[in-house]
Amino acid sequence: MAASPRETREAKRRIQQMEAKRELRRDQEKRRRRDNLVAGGAAAAAVVLAVVLQLTVFAGNPTEEEFAAAEAGLNTPSASPSASATPTAAQTNAANIPKPATAAGKTFTGELKLNSGTLGVQLDGTKAPQAAAVFKSLADQNYYKGISCHRLTTAENFGVLQCGSKTGDGQGDPNYTWGPLENTPADNKYPAGTIAVARTGNNAYGNGTQFFIVYKDTVIPADSAGGYTIVGKVTSGLDVVTKIAAAGLKTGESDTDGAPAEAVTIDSFSLK
Repeated sequence: MAASPRETREAKRRIQQMEAKRELRRDQEKRRRRDNLVAGGAAAAAVVLAVVLQLTVFAGNPTEEEFAAAEAGLNTPSASPSASATPTAAQTNAANIPKPATAAGKTFTGELKLNSGTLGVQLDGTKAPQAAAVFKSLADQNYYKGISCHRLTTAENFGVLQCGSKTGDGQGDPNYTWGPLENTPADNKYPAGTIAVARTGNNAYGNGTQFFIVYKDTVIPADSAGGYTIVGKVTSGLDVVTKIAAAGLKTGESDTDGAPAEAVTIDSFSLK
Protein backbone atom coordinates (compact mmCIF):
# COMPACT_ATOMS: atom_id res chain seq x y z
CA MET A 1 0.00 0.00 0.00
CA ALA A 2 1.48 3.33 -1.09
CA ALA A 3 2.11 6.03 1.53
CA SER A 4 -0.08 9.08 1.47
CA PRO A 5 1.46 12.47 0.55
CA ARG A 6 1.21 13.49 4.20
CA GLU A 7 3.05 10.36 5.33
CA THR A 8 5.70 10.94 2.66
CA ARG A 9 6.26 14.53 3.84
CA GLU A 10 6.47 13.39 7.45
CA ALA A 11 9.02 10.72 6.55
CA LYS A 12 11.13 13.25 4.68
CA ARG A 13 10.94 15.63 7.62
CA ARG A 14 12.13 12.90 10.01
CA ILE A 15 15.01 12.02 7.69
CA GLN A 16 16.04 15.66 7.46
CA GLN A 17 15.97 15.98 11.24
CA MET A 18 18.08 12.85 11.62
CA GLU A 19 20.61 14.13 9.08
CA ALA A 20 20.79 17.49 10.85
CA LYS A 21 21.46 15.75 14.18
CA ARG A 22 24.14 13.56 12.60
CA GLU A 23 25.84 16.61 11.09
CA LEU A 24 25.76 18.39 14.44
CA ARG A 25 27.32 15.38 16.15
CA ARG A 26 30.02 15.18 13.46
CA ASP A 27 30.84 18.87 13.92
CA GLN A 28 30.94 18.48 17.70
CA GLU A 29 33.17 15.43 17.46
CA LYS A 30 35.53 17.17 15.05
CA ARG A 31 35.77 20.17 17.36
CA ARG A 32 36.30 17.90 20.37
CA ARG A 33 39.21 16.15 18.70
CA ARG A 34 40.75 19.45 17.70
CA ASP A 35 40.34 20.88 21.18
CA ASN A 36 41.89 17.79 22.74
CA LEU A 37 44.93 18.11 20.51
CA VAL A 38 45.11 21.86 20.65
CA ALA A 39 44.18 22.52 24.22
CA GLY A 40 45.22 19.38 26.09
CA GLY A 41 46.34 20.27 29.60
CA ALA A 42 45.30 19.32 33.08
CA ALA A 43 41.97 21.09 32.74
CA ALA A 44 39.58 21.15 29.81
CA ALA A 45 39.74 24.53 28.08
CA ALA A 46 38.03 25.92 25.03
CA VAL A 47 40.10 27.16 22.12
CA VAL A 48 39.44 30.87 21.65
CA LEU A 49 40.56 33.45 19.16
CA ALA A 50 44.26 34.24 19.45
CA VAL A 51 44.75 31.84 22.37
CA VAL A 52 47.29 29.77 20.58
CA LEU A 53 47.93 27.56 23.54
CA GLN A 54 45.94 26.08 26.39
CA LEU A 55 47.66 24.62 29.47
CA THR A 56 50.15 22.71 27.42
CA VAL A 57 52.47 24.60 25.31
CA PHE A 58 51.31 25.50 21.91
CA ALA A 59 48.50 23.34 22.83
CA GLY A 60 46.28 25.89 21.35
CA ASN A 61 46.62 27.00 17.80
CA PRO A 62 43.35 28.58 16.78
CA THR A 63 40.86 26.48 14.88
CA GLU A 64 40.88 27.00 11.12
CA GLU A 65 37.91 29.39 11.40
CA GLU A 66 39.42 31.30 14.32
CA PHE A 67 42.75 31.53 12.56
CA ALA A 68 41.17 33.01 9.44
CA ALA A 69 39.28 35.55 11.52
CA ALA A 70 42.39 36.48 13.45
CA GLU A 71 44.51 36.80 10.33
CA ALA A 72 41.92 39.04 8.70
CA GLY A 73 41.81 41.25 11.77
CA LEU A 74 45.55 41.74 12.15
CA ASN A 75 45.87 45.34 10.98
CA THR A 76 49.01 45.87 13.04
CA PRO A 77 51.35 43.36 14.68
CA SER A 78 50.47 42.68 18.29
CA ALA A 79 53.41 40.56 19.34
CA SER A 80 56.62 42.14 20.56
CA PRO A 81 59.86 41.02 22.21
CA SER A 82 58.85 42.98 25.30
CA ALA A 83 55.40 41.41 25.66
CA SER A 84 56.39 39.40 28.72
CA ALA A 85 54.68 40.55 31.90
CA THR A 86 56.48 40.80 35.21
CA PRO A 87 55.98 37.39 36.85
CA THR A 88 53.79 37.00 39.88
CA ALA A 89 54.94 34.82 42.74
CA ALA A 90 52.99 31.92 41.25
CA GLN A 91 54.66 32.41 37.86
CA THR A 92 58.27 32.64 39.01
CA ASN A 93 60.40 29.82 37.62
CA ALA A 94 60.68 26.86 39.97
CA ALA A 95 63.96 25.44 41.22
CA ASN A 96 63.85 22.66 38.61
CA ILE A 97 64.12 25.14 35.73
CA PRO A 98 67.73 25.71 34.58
CA LYS A 99 69.08 29.24 34.83
CA PRO A 100 69.39 31.29 31.63
CA ALA A 101 73.01 32.03 32.50
CA THR A 102 73.88 28.43 31.56
CA ALA A 103 73.05 29.22 27.93
CA ALA A 104 73.51 32.99 27.66
CA GLY A 105 75.72 33.93 24.72
CA LYS A 106 76.09 30.31 23.59
CA THR A 107 75.00 28.50 20.44
CA PHE A 108 74.02 24.85 20.72
CA THR A 109 74.01 22.58 17.69
CA GLY A 110 72.87 19.01 17.35
CA GLU A 111 70.36 16.58 15.90
CA LEU A 112 66.73 15.77 16.40
CA LYS A 113 66.28 12.20 15.22
CA LEU A 114 62.77 11.12 14.32
CA ASN A 115 61.67 7.69 13.22
CA SER A 116 61.16 9.27 9.78
CA GLY A 117 64.52 11.05 9.49
CA THR A 118 67.05 13.38 11.10
CA LEU A 119 66.99 17.15 11.47
CA GLY A 120 70.05 19.28 12.15
CA VAL A 121 69.16 21.94 14.73
CA GLN A 122 70.68 25.05 16.26
CA LEU A 123 69.56 26.87 19.42
CA ASP A 124 70.34 30.53 20.07
CA GLY A 125 71.36 31.23 23.66
CA THR A 126 71.96 34.89 22.88
CA LYS A 127 68.44 35.74 21.75
CA ALA A 128 66.65 33.17 23.93
CA PRO A 129 68.91 32.18 26.86
CA GLN A 130 66.15 30.84 29.12
CA ALA A 131 64.60 28.73 26.37
CA ALA A 132 67.97 27.46 25.16
CA ALA A 133 68.91 26.52 28.73
CA VAL A 134 65.68 24.57 29.17
CA PHE A 135 65.93 22.57 25.95
CA LYS A 136 69.65 21.89 26.40
CA SER A 137 68.90 20.55 29.88
CA LEU A 138 66.01 18.38 28.70
CA ALA A 139 68.03 17.05 25.77
CA ASP A 140 70.94 16.18 28.08
CA GLN A 141 68.52 14.23 30.28
CA ASN A 142 67.24 12.23 27.26
CA TYR A 143 63.81 13.56 28.17
CA TYR A 144 62.55 13.41 24.59
CA LYS A 145 63.55 9.85 23.76
CA GLY A 146 60.42 7.94 22.75
CA ILE A 147 58.11 10.97 22.93
CA SER A 148 55.84 11.60 19.96
CA CYS A 149 55.19 14.57 17.73
CA HIS A 150 51.46 14.46 18.32
CA ARG A 151 50.17 17.37 16.29
CA LEU A 152 50.41 18.54 12.68
CA THR A 153 48.79 21.56 11.05
CA THR A 154 48.49 21.80 7.28
CA ALA A 155 46.58 25.04 6.61
CA GLU A 156 47.84 27.27 3.81
CA ASN A 157 49.58 29.76 6.11
CA PHE A 158 49.87 27.62 9.19
CA GLY A 159 52.24 24.65 8.99
CA VAL A 160 53.82 23.25 12.15
CA LEU A 161 54.73 19.92 13.70
CA GLN A 162 54.35 19.99 17.49
CA CYS A 163 56.35 17.67 19.76
CA GLY A 164 57.30 17.14 23.36
CA SER A 165 54.16 16.12 25.26
CA LYS A 166 55.20 13.35 27.64
CA THR A 167 51.72 11.84 27.48
CA GLY A 168 51.64 12.08 23.68
CA ASP A 169 48.29 13.85 23.55
CA GLY A 170 49.20 17.49 24.07
CA GLN A 171 49.12 17.52 27.85
CA GLY A 172 51.92 19.31 29.64
CA ASP A 173 53.64 18.95 32.99
CA PRO A 174 52.17 21.45 35.48
CA ASN A 175 55.34 21.09 37.56
CA TYR A 176 57.55 22.21 34.68
CA THR A 177 56.51 25.65 33.49
CA TRP A 178 58.69 28.68 32.94
CA GLY A 179 59.15 32.09 31.33
CA PRO A 180 59.52 34.77 30.25
CA LEU A 181 58.90 35.09 26.53
CA GLU A 182 62.03 35.72 24.48
CA ASN A 183 62.73 36.56 20.86
CA THR A 184 59.10 36.74 19.78
CA PRO A 185 58.48 38.07 16.25
CA ALA A 186 57.03 41.58 16.10
CA ASP A 187 55.13 40.76 12.90
CA ASN A 188 53.63 37.43 14.06
CA LYS A 189 55.51 35.64 11.27
CA TYR A 190 57.42 32.40 11.85
CA PRO A 191 59.59 31.49 8.82
CA ALA A 192 60.04 27.94 7.62
CA GLY A 193 62.69 26.22 9.70
CA THR A 194 61.82 28.05 12.93
CA ILE A 195 61.89 26.11 16.19
CA ALA A 196 59.64 27.80 18.74
CA VAL A 197 58.32 27.09 22.22
CA ALA A 198 54.74 26.08 22.84
CA ARG A 199 52.99 27.54 25.86
CA THR A 200 49.76 28.15 27.72
CA GLY A 201 47.55 30.81 26.19
CA ASN A 202 47.83 34.36 27.54
CA ASN A 203 50.62 33.35 29.90
CA ALA A 204 54.20 34.54 29.39
CA TYR A 205 55.25 32.02 32.06
CA GLY A 206 53.33 29.12 30.53
CA ASN A 207 56.20 27.58 28.54
CA GLY A 208 57.02 23.93 29.20
CA THR A 209 58.62 20.98 27.43
CA GLN A 210 56.80 21.19 24.11
CA PHE A 211 58.10 22.87 20.98
CA PHE A 212 56.99 23.23 17.39
CA ILE A 213 58.87 23.05 14.12
CA VAL A 214 57.63 25.40 11.40
CA TYR A 215 57.92 23.65 8.03
CA LYS A 216 56.50 26.45 5.90
CA ASP A 217 56.16 30.20 6.42
CA THR A 218 53.49 30.60 9.07
CA VAL A 219 51.51 33.41 10.71
CA ILE A 220 50.42 32.86 14.32
CA PRO A 221 48.37 35.65 15.93
CA ALA A 222 49.78 36.79 19.26
CA ASP A 223 47.61 36.65 22.36
CA SER A 224 47.53 38.98 25.35
CA ALA A 225 50.95 37.75 26.53
CA GLY A 226 52.60 38.19 23.15
CA GLY A 227 54.03 35.78 20.63
CA TYR A 228 55.95 32.52 20.96
CA THR A 229 59.62 32.26 21.85
CA ILE A 230 61.82 31.43 18.87
CA VAL A 231 64.60 29.34 20.40
CA GLY A 232 66.37 28.20 17.25
CA LYS A 233 66.16 26.84 13.75
CA VAL A 234 66.43 23.73 11.63
CA THR A 235 69.76 23.75 9.78
CA SER A 236 69.19 20.61 7.72
CA GLY A 237 66.56 17.96 7.12
CA LEU A 238 63.48 20.20 7.06
CA ASP A 239 62.28 18.03 4.17
CA VAL A 240 61.71 15.29 6.75
CA VAL A 241 58.93 17.41 8.24
CA THR A 242 57.52 18.52 4.88
CA LYS A 243 57.20 14.84 3.92
CA ILE A 244 55.38 14.12 7.18
CA ALA A 245 53.02 16.99 6.35
CA ALA A 246 52.55 15.79 2.78
CA ALA A 247 51.31 12.43 4.10
CA GLY A 248 48.45 14.29 5.77
CA LEU A 249 46.51 13.64 8.93
CA LYS A 250 45.19 10.51 10.54
CA THR A 251 41.82 9.39 9.21
CA GLY A 252 38.96 11.03 11.07
CA GLU A 253 40.95 14.11 12.06
CA SER A 254 40.28 17.69 10.99
CA ASP A 255 41.20 18.64 7.43
CA THR A 256 44.10 20.81 8.60
CA ASP A 257 44.85 20.09 12.26
CA GLY A 258 45.36 16.78 14.04
CA ALA A 259 47.66 13.81 14.47
CA PRO A 260 50.02 12.93 11.61
CA ALA A 261 48.82 10.11 9.36
CA GLU A 262 51.75 7.99 10.49
CA ALA A 263 53.00 8.16 14.07
CA VAL A 264 56.08 10.37 14.50
CA THR A 265 58.39 9.49 17.41
CA ILE A 266 61.54 11.19 18.67
CA ASP A 267 64.39 8.68 18.73
CA SER A 268 66.84 11.16 20.26
CA PHE A 269 67.54 14.86 20.72
CA SER A 270 71.20 15.76 21.21
CA LEU A 271 72.82 19.17 21.65
CA LYS A 272 76.37 20.29 22.28
